[in-house]
Amino acid sequence: MKVKITETILRDAHQSLIATRMPLEDMIPVLEKLDSVGYYALEMWGGATFDSCLRFLNEDPWERLRFIKKHVKNTKLQMLLRGQNILGYKHYANEVVEEFVKLSVENGIDIIRIFDALNDFDNIRVAMAATKKAGAHAQGSISYTTSPVHTTEKFVEMAKELRDMGADSICIKDMSGILLPYEGAKLVKAIKAEVDLPVELHSHMTSGVADLMYLKGIEAGADIIDTALSPLAMGSSQPATESFVMTLKDTPYDTGLNVDVLMDLAKYFRLKRDEYLDSGLLNPKVMGVDIRTLWYQVPGGMLSNLVSQLSESNKLHQLDDVMAEVPKVREDLGYPPLVTPTSQIVGTQALFNVLTGERYKMVPEEVKAYMRGEYGKSPAPVNEELKEKILKGQTPKVETVKTLAEFKKEIGEYYTQPEDVLSYALFPQVALEFFKKREARLLELDNDLLDRENKVYPV
Repeated sequence: MKVKITETILRDAHQSLIATRMPLEDMIPVLEKLDSVGYYALEMWGGATFDSCLRFLNEDPWERLRFIKKHVKNTKLQMLLRGQNILGYKHYANEVVEEFVKLSVENGIDIIRIFDALNDFDNIRVAMAATKKAGAHAQGSISYTTSPVHTTEKFVEMAKELRDMGADSICIKDMSGILLPYEGAKLVKAIKAEVDLPVELHSHMTSGVADLMYLKGIEAGADIIDTALSPLAMGSSQPATESFVMTLKDTPYDTGLNVDVLMDLAKYFRLKRDEYLDSGLLNPKVMGVDIRTLWYQVPGGMLSNLVSQLSESNKLHQLDDVMAEVPKVREDLGYPPLVTPTSQIVGTQALFNVLTGERYKMVPEEVKAYMRGEYGKSPAPVNEELKEKILKGQTPKVETVKTLAEFKKEIGEYYTQPEDVLSYALFPQVALEFFKKREARLLELDNDLLDRENKVYPV
């Protein structure tokens, strides 16, 4: 059985190592070469890329998608979607979810990996249905974690529920790299026995076991694995693509990928990695193996963000204390899997608990919203004593749900395309700042052209 590979270099690899800061200009020189490898898919959009494009890179994420689609003609483009959260950090109206999925597919997305941080699948029904309606491949995801309430049997039930919702494939999404090899094989085998759909394995090398888990998972029947080209692989990123291609070569699982092209791509990204290291964007702390991850369960993107936040405040020496606090907060909150947005919720609370020197002295609004049940049903009951202390009897907030027409009206003069409405709906302040910069840039270009047209040259 030939194993397929989804390449993550354009999304999760740099999200996990450099907090999603790879600009489109670093991708452009190799897009067509990436397309020639023979990958099953290129994961290149969604997750934190949308926010990062607008907030840090001064890029329109929709333009990035359209540009990549133009140059990648043979390989499926894949994105990560947070169900009812879309790519933001709260629940959005069904109308907004449906329009976002529709325009994502129209702009070039072929596969949408859909997940919910709590595995509360009521939160992904709208996105799943919208993906099917748009004609794209809907991949239902199980956010893997370990706790007293998470079992193989429970995960198999989740896979069956995803199948019944219309999923075209199942992803075991091990965002923290904590699925052990023999447990991974057991889980793949159990799901394949009950669900007749392709199974994809997604993991990170943070704890040093993901490549071994992939191998055992492949032997148990996994159809697809997520890997990253070696310069941005390992550490809190995925296992290395080239290593797996060579490992499986001339076996029943041979990927058939072009090794020579992979070597050329690795050479290019090696230079980019060195640039990221020199600029300080890539911190060596996220490149190693930390077996404590099996207890902390901190995913790659969360780790790179914690390192970044602590570095900015000159508190990096307290990283171990924050990491040790994470599982304690997670237990208080009913063992949520740590993936956006719950990784940010738990991580920020752990950070505050350590930096203030007192647990729950400062409680972010997102933690209160989680306690009120606004993100969905927690896997296990939350700490009731803590809940009462934090909420003091508060009930879930009933927010006024805005329509797409209202969002468009708020953008006003900055509206240039239907996609702008969605960018603004997800990140109002950030998007508006981007729109203003975009307008200023266009005006500057117009003036420059005008100057050139009006300039009188001597004969």
